[in-house]
Amino acid sequence: MKEWLTPAEIAGMNLPEIPASERGVRLMADREGWQDRRSVAGVKLARRRKGRGGGYEYHYSVLPSKAQARIAIELNPETTKPAARKILSTDAAWAFFEGLPDTRKETARARLETLDAVLTLEKGGFQKALAVATVAQHSGKGKSSIYSWFDLVTGVPRADWLPALAPRHAGRVKTQPCDASAWEFYKSDYLRAERPTSRSCYRRLQRAAEDQGWKIPSQRTMERRVEKEVAPAVVTLARHGVDALKKMYPAQERDRSGFHALQAVNADGHLWDVWVEWPDGTIARPMMIAIQDLYSGMFLSWRFDRSENKEAVRLAIGDMVEDFGIPESIYLDNGRSFASKWLTGGIANRFRFKIKDEEPVGLLTQLGVNVHWTLPYSGQSKPIERGFRDFCADIAKEPEFEGAWTGNTPLNKPENYRSKAVKLDVFIRVVDRCIGEHNERPGRLAAACKGRSFAETFRQSYRTAPIKKATDEQRRLWLLAAEGVRAASRDGVIKLLGNRYWDDTLAAHRGQPLITRFDPDNLHDGLHVYRLDGSYLCFADCIEAVGFADAAAARDHGRQRRQWMKSAKGLLDLHRTLTGKELATQLPTPENLPPVESKVVRMATSSDAMARLGAKAEPAPLSDEDQAAADAAWAALNSDDAGADNVHILPSAAAARPYFDTDADFARWIIANPDKADASEKERVAELLENPSFRLLLGADVPPPDKPANIKTIGG
Repeated sequence: MKEWLTPAEIAGMNLPEIPASERGVRLMADREGWQDRRSVAGVKLARRRKGRGGGYEYHYSVLPSKAQARIAIELNPETTKPAARKILSTDAAWAFFEGLPDTRKETARARLETLDAVLTLEKGGFQKALAVATVAQHSGKGKSSIYSWFDLVTGVPRADWLPALAPRHAGRVKTQPCDASAWEFYKSDYLRAERPTSRSCYRRLQRAAEDQGWKIPSQRTMERRVEKEVAPAVVTLARHGVDALKKMYPAQERDRSGFHALQAVNADGHLWDVWVEWPDGTIARPMMIAIQDLYSGMFLSWRFDRSENKEAVRLAIGDMVEDFGIPESIYLDNGRSFASKWLTGGIANRFRFKIKDEEPVGLLTQLGVNVHWTLPYSGQSKPIERGFRDFCADIAKEPEFEGAWTGNTPLNKPENYRSKAVKLDVFIRVVDRCIGEHNERPGRLAAACKGRSFAETFRQSYRTAPIKKATDEQRRLWLLAAEGVRAASRDGVIKLLGNRYWDDTLAAHRGQPLITRFDPDNLHDGLHVYRLDGSYLCFADCIEAVGFADAAAARDHGRQRRQWMKSAKGLLDLHRTLTGKELATQLPTPENLPPVESKVVRMATSSDAMARLGAKAEPAPLSDEDQAAADAAWAALNSDDAGADNVHILPSAAAARPYFDTDADFARWIIANPDKADASEKERVAELLENPSFRLLLGADVPPPDKPANIKTIGG
């Protein structure tokens, strides 16, 4: 028998673990890479076939161990090289022996013990025939059988007698004939995602065989052939999909005990199986964004919203940073149900103002946190999903949620499905309480816990771990930033979501657009105020509304306002260091002002010259009609029967007055003699008195011009 075989020759030998068709052998050779195999000496175990047809032929050592053993037994010793025979006896024979069931191995051991007994008697002086007869009598074995066993080990080293003595019968090795096309038809039909039964596939095969003239074996033979030639992983992939195939591969066990508290955390979203009524009346299942410590398994922070979004993730991480510190690493879900939701709204769409678009990953990087992305729905990557399973089994079925539980699948709805919806505040209160109990429950079996609770495990490690704490500025990064918020123009108060916020600093920014950072779930805690360029201004407290008749609140408010006004007055005294008179002495007076010289000179005309000489221009003559109307009016006003209401007394000439060198002298005289001034002069003095420096020149006894008494004095 030759050592180099073609695929057709291999298929025709009915070898174990080898397909019975030439095409099957070729597929097996491609799948296992026979053409690239090499021996220990580096010699290729595949070569081009010489002669008509071409193709490849393979050395029998590329075959599975059982097939190699079969060929090794059938090889002609005369045509086999001694070195190769030795390799076969040590490798192929023992590989064949290892593949045998235990019953055949026990038979080989019993035969070896029989031969050892014969050899022992021969060493004691017995002839071989007598030794064989003696052993056969005591063991119940036939003498011919013992001699045949000696034939099996002839020329075989003593160390290899055990595999040589193993029974070689293989039972029925011939299979029923099956056309290659029929086999491919059945296999392709069976390996479909619809998972048809073997019986239905065989019925279709029978119909096709009748039409095509194929020879087919029994249904059971086809089933055994699938089990023998098609790997279970291939069957699982074809009929159950990639996820089922992934489960066939052993999961990696990750030891989290090498961490310390807050060294690494993982975050994910969980949609609760509870109907909740939101403040606006909407009934929906809440989404929780939670963060869990990887070392201890303790849940560190969680936030609720209507969907997974980056704002909720920011707030949950902010709670963790605020309460515990900054982790070294965080593991986030990279699936469509978590990360991609950061690109669209959530909280941002619920407000009238604009929420500043800040990615949590960018903020994590600013704090030096290493972000790792994990596979979605992978409990091996994120232990937090194990905790979510406990929430579904325990917390979602709390007595307070009776009638609001949705069931964990559409087919597992309770009898009282959606008969009730829990108020949001009640839901949050119950979940907060139950998660606290989940953290404090003793008897945890994790390697780091050793029977302790998650919380106790975390606390013991947290006390000695090098925890990185966040500064006030870093903690504010996690709050939502609202743009386009404007301080009131009167007092600087900021109104946000129905609340009023104020601080002394805002008085200097009245009417200006500002940026505020706030926690939407804790609006009464106040908010942080920034300029539009991002620089920090102040923290503004929430001003809560009080009852209309609350006298105590009114007194407190009045006291706080008086204290604020007193503080403002004290600051004013610090800033205003000069009195009014001190200011006036440093100001230039009107009489000391240098004369203003005109830099534009115009040539005087005849009319200008006449005006400087005091010449008066002749009035324009009236028309005949206008002159007649004027004469009639004058006669009517001066007639004897004119009424008192129609009598007009013409103003007399102004009384003689002194000459004034300055405006101050003129104003003093008008104030002292209001009855001697006309309306235009009084208006002129009133305009002068509006200047504080001018009032200081007149003296401290002159009242300010905004008082009614002064107006009356000036106006007479």
